[in-house]
Amino acid sequence: MSTKTAAAAKSSKSSNAGATSAPASAFDKDTYLRWFKEMMLMRRFEEKTGQLYTMQKFGGFCHLYIGQEAILAGMITAIRPTDRIITGYRDHAHPLVLGTPSKHVMAELYGKMTGTSKGKGGSMHYFDKQRNLFGGHGIVGGQIGLGAGIAFADKYRGEDHVTLCMMGDGAVRQGILHETFNMAMTWKLPVIFIIENNNYAMGTSVERTSNVHDLSTLGESYDMPGLGVNGMRCEDVHEAIAMACAHVRAGNGPYLLDIKTYRYKGHSMSDPQKYRTKEEVEEYKKQDPIESVKDTILTKKWAKQEELDAIDAAVKQEVEEAVKFAEDSPMATPDELYNDVYFEKNYPFEKD
Repeated sequence: MSTKTAAAAKSSKSSNAGATSAPASAFDKDTYLRWFKEMMLMRRFEEKTGQLYTMQKFGGFCHLYIGQEAILAGMITAIRPTDRIITGYRDHAHPLVLGTPSKHVMAELYGKMTGTSKGKGGSMHYFDKQRNLFGGHGIVGGQIGLGAGIAFADKYRGEDHVTLCMMGDGAVRQGILHETFNMAMTWKLPVIFIIENNNYAMGTSVERTSNVHDLSTLGESYDMPGLGVNGMRCEDVHEAIAMACAHVRAGNGPYLLDIKTYRYKGHSMSDPQKYRTKEEVEEYKKQDPIESVKDTILTKKWAKQEELDAIDAAVKQEVEEAVKFAEDSPMATPDELYNDVYFEKNYPFEKD
């Protein structure tokens, strides 16, 4: 499948024109209920995180995922448990959807020993080796080369895994993207590059940062196929990632997905959001992925409203228990500074 031309992509930022929609009939009851639960957990966790941050329960930068949940919900039903995930710093929801207990995700925010990285990573650096989550990276675009490296290692060892290397639309402006695309295509690495395109990077729209607005065409000069995807629909995300996985597993090399989504909150908790209107945000909320999935479930009579309310209540309870766990967990002792630090004995360049 070839990329679309850049000219075809000069569409309104408030639409997902050009992306093929997967029919709801293609998915069963269990899938929809899983999507609903996964997205409710992400949404409620992030809502609580925002509240806790304003209460100064923890510090540092904090980037919420509210509005973008369909990307991870659609992804998790399209990949294998052994596939690898690497992303940027808007990463609280990634370990949640991969199955990391929410209490450990919350404890990491608090900087506690029971966190996923013993509190050493915080909001922007989640890792879970057991679930193949390779971070959470604070350097913009830093994960792009690392994602290709993980895929190279798998191909070198002859292992059948796909690496999903996720980034924001701002990260594609980094030079490492082009170096990585060239090498990944030359070596036909098993990697899918996924742009979680919420249109504004930190606070500047795609239209103001590039003459090319259709980011799915960025791989054209390397002969990398690409596709624009409606990131507000779990169905579309699932279909696109499943297709890309099949392409990659067949030995055809990388695939680029420009998944168009929208964050309802600011870039970070300190963002005044003066670059967009409240009306624009409300228009996107009409496409809310949780409401879309809920409507399908109710229309098909796969569950009653009371059952969905019960799922929501259970998720809220889980998040509250995660907060209590985090607050009751111990802080690290000073000697923990010397643990989990890589060093090489007899390092030849060490100086006294």
